[in-house]
Amino acid sequence: MTLLDVSIVNVALPSVERSLAASASDLQWIVAGYTLAFGLTLVPAGRIGDVLGRRSVFVFGLGAFVVASAACGLAVTPEMLALTRLVQGLSAGVLNPQVSGFIQQLFTGRERARAFGLFGATIGVSTATGPLLGGGLLAIFGEAEGWRSVFLVNVPIGAALIVLGLRHLPRPAGTRAARARLDIDVVGLVLVAASVLCVMLPFISLAGRRAGGTPWWLLGVAVVLLAVFWWWERRTERAGRSPVLAAELTRDRSFTFGSAVGTAYFAGFTGIFLVGTLYLQLGLGLTPLQAGLVQTPFALVSGASAAVSGRLVQHFQRWTIVVGIVVMSAGVVAVDVVVGSLDGTRAALAMGAWLALAGLGNGAVISPNQTLTLQDVPVRMGGTAGGVLQTAQRIGAAVGIAIVSSVFFAALADDGGPGARAHGYGPALTVGLRFTLGLFAIALVLALADAVRRARHRRAGVPPAA
Repeated sequence: MTLLDVSIVNVALPSVERSLAASASDLQWIVAGYTLAFGLTLVPAGRIGDVLGRRSVFVFGLGAFVVASAACGLAVTPEMLALTRLVQGLSAGVLNPQVSGFIQQLFTGRERARAFGLFGATIGVSTATGPLLGGGLLAIFGEAEGWRSVFLVNVPIGAALIVLGLRHLPRPAGTRAARARLDIDVVGLVLVAASVLCVMLPFISLAGRRAGGTPWWLLGVAVVLLAVFWWWERRTERAGRSPVLAAELTRDRSFTFGSAVGTAYFAGFTGIFLVGTLYLQLGLGLTPLQAGLVQTPFALVSGASAAVSGRLVQHFQRWTIVVGIVVMSAGVVAVDVVVGSLDGTRAALAMGAWLALAGLGNGAVISPNQTLTLQDVPVRMGGTAGGVLQTAQRIGAAVGIAIVSSVFFAALADDGGPGARAHGYGPALTVGLRFTLGLFAIALVLALADAVRRARHRRAGVPPAA
């Protein structure tokens, strides 16, 4: 549910825009605000689960997610929807890192790799199938107010899952004595949040074409805030407290490279479905369900690829991810060519076919990267490390959504109109996809560097984490 809600709202955005008179900036906050809140909660929630017990934290987060989903479905203004989406994202961030923590706790060796493979497949498939499920709900409940069902459907499902969680998840042992060790680095979290917002705001301002120009100077502020964050984290650790980003994790090269690859990849990956859905619905005139069907081949192939890649990564290590990024990029390049040369039904069909190729690469990236990144992390830090990894991915996704959607809306404003291809949405999607490819290129360079590093260490007999 939490990962579906990253993308399921995409097909509902045109309906939200009409129903609540939402602006382009409102739509960006509705999508990126959830992802950002999701990401910023993961690390402290992982720490709390490690110390107080993952079962209770998981159930609490799930209950809060159900309530927030209901509030989203009942929103009457775009500002109210954006705010309740933030709360929904916070709740998702509470329960999500408990999953990777449970995997670290309950599995070892090959079984852990298989479990992380299935977890990675869940991440990829959930994000990719969101548009199809959202389109189906809109087809059933109507496009005018049917967007509310996208959120309200979580209520009965979440209520059933709370019962199942209380019944089946393992109970913690000795958490009463551990309560004294709970230590959350609030200053570190505030610095991370502020730096990410400073990166996002200029792009959201660009999309909204607000008076006064785009505040690009905030990017410089973000760099300063990140430097202060690094200094504060080391100071916190020297004082014997628990930082957001522990030095033990930063010294683990498998973890640092994997987190960097995940951040860059999710920055490109997540934005595709937002701008792609707007192109299909508003540019080509497809219904939400039809737009979701175009993206279904990506989801199906991605799921199958993730299941296979979870086994291949044991033999080919980081090279599996390198190949996956190359294949994913090839699929996106092909989609770029399609929207630049075709229109109407032919464009939609060709886009679906090439998205299948992209899905083949996507499955070979997310699941194997999850496995390699966390394979050397101690069990006692399982929830925290999983939270840091997903935080990096969600922050990457939030920033990526802001960047890709901003250049998309900016290009649309410059090239829109009845005479433009797909009413201007074709050229706008092309611009967005090329920014996406740039983000994939960063992920590819990082993955190549780690693959070469691992190969050298294997020949020298050095552990991968060194």
